Amino acid sequence: MDSATRSSAFTSLSRDAERQLIARTRPFAAQDARRSWWEVGTTFLALLGAVALATLPPWWPLRVVGSVVQALVLIRSFILVHDYLHGSLLSGSRLARGLFNVHAVLLLTPPRVWSETHNHHHANTARLAASASGTFTTWTAQQWREATALERLAYVVERHPVVMVFAYPLAFLSGLCIVPFVRHPLRYWSAGFAVLLHVAISVAVFSFGGLGVYLTAMVLPLSIGYALGAYLFFSQHNFPDVALREDEDWTHASAALEASSYLATGPVMAWFTGNIGYHHVHHLNPRIPFYRLPEAMAAIPELQHPRTTTLHPRDVLACLRLNVWDGERGRMVRFRDVPAPR
Repeated sequence: MDSATRSSAFTSLSRDAERQLIARTRPFAAQDARRSWWEVGTTFLALLGAVALATLPPWWPLRVVGSVVQALVLIRSFILVHDYLHGSLLSGSRLARGLFNVHAVLLLTPPRVWSETHNHHHANTARLAASASGTFTTWTAQQWREATALERLAYVVERHPVVMVFAYPLAFLSGLCIVPFVRHPLRYWSAGFAVLLHVAISVAVFSFGGLGVYLTAMVLPLSIGYALGAYLFFSQHNFPDVALREDEDWTHASAALEASSYLATGPVMAWFTGNIGYHHVHHLNPRIPFYRLPEAMAAIPELQHPRTTTLHPRDVLACLRLNVWDGERGRMVRFRDVPAPR
């Protein structure tokens, strides 16, 4: 990459300035226990209400509305688990520990599996040489040119939008539960337990509620919630002006500022997504509780001009079309734009 391209793709902060920036986020990592419990209580009350709406009305279109609401609240409830496992939400509470560990299993995100893969993701976001554990694989243009046909197929399948649509059975039920348990049954026993519990709940809902309730209270909300969650995770690190780095150039702050997007939404979607759209702030300091992320962004000038995307179909399509990292041009490109070998 030439110097002009590098300067346009990379944020120009010295290592000392990056350390100071991270230090300035630390006051926002202090949580308010009363506020935290309020957020937890209102979220789970909303979830109970959404489940009731997806289950009880005799008119099925109303249950479908409940399914969509349930899917959105499930995303928010997952953010609570996510924050707890980062140590940013009620980390010292035994009650919270029991609540979030149980909820994590119910959400098909066993705590040990999720923590190990997600911590790897935070430690290696935007690092070209790192393994893809906990995130979507991102190849360079050179890797794409040198790969076999079978390797290319696997890469295309992993990043294909259809796979995100079916994230419920593929990424969560299989990828986070069945595969880890089969590989290491003793270490990831909770992943196997999550599958058994999920099957038991599914059978119970189908048996007592019938096919219609099973579809609106389980299949539809989980399918929508996991599909949207998978896309959010993808788009927050795969967007048009993302910048990836080699190891010698990589820093924690650069990964947050250059390779973690700000998802601009209205207040309603910000609530349902637990402010995860403030992803550049979250990656800079994952110990900040989700409800303080907007406060941190508003207080720190360097965080107020992020690399932004939205849920507008135009921006969704722009993110989904990005396939590989072209180091010479300093940006993600489509497969068809990968230059042929010289």
